[in-house]
Amino acid sequence: MFTGIIEELGRIEAIEPAGDDLRLTVTGPVVTSDAAPGDSIAVNGVCLTVTELGTTDGQGWFAADVMPETLTHSSLGALEPGSPVNLERAVRVDARLGGHIVQGHVDGVGRIAQRTPGDRWEVVRVEIPAELARYVVHKGSITLDGVSLTVSGIGEDWLEVSLIPETLERTTLGAAAVGTPVNVEVDVLAKYVEKLTGGTR
Repeated sequence: MFTGIIEELGRIEAIEPAGDDLRLTVTGPVVTSDAAPGDSIAVNGVCLTVTELGTTDGQGWFAADVMPETLTHSSLGALEPGSPVNLERAVRVDARLGGHIVQGHVDGVGRIAQRTPGDRWEVVRVEIPAELARYVVHKGSITLDGVSLTVSGIGEDWLEVSLIPETLERTTLGAAAVGTPVNVEVDVLAKYVEKLTGGTR
């Protein structure tokens, strides 16, 4: 489990196709500082399992395998060597829950549709798959590329979030241009409520 509080901006070092899946190598000195094979690290909001660790030029890196299911339902397949990525280690049980409950199980891919700058902040509109819109509520929680955010506006197939200076500076969302795909994970509590009240999910 994660909280959506990004620990560092990492970088894709290598992408190695292996049949219908691929292997990512990611530089991230903070998240690798105490990592071990088998640990979970969220890459742009996708929970991946560490398969290998190492250090190059003093920078820690880890490798992870990405399965076809993940490639189909996330934007990881669009990454290239050199791409920045949001990184977060799995949360410790005794840690503060600074964001909200994030599973690292992406529900779909949205797209940056509009950016409206303020003095030190920006309102970002994201087009989302219509089937996910029912799980989004005004002032509720949403995860975009692994970042825990509060919904400030909603429509039939879009949502808006307001990005504070910290988020603009420390995550990939600060530089994400209009048209950029983003991983979307809706609040898991909404899906449980739907199931318990007779929904089909």
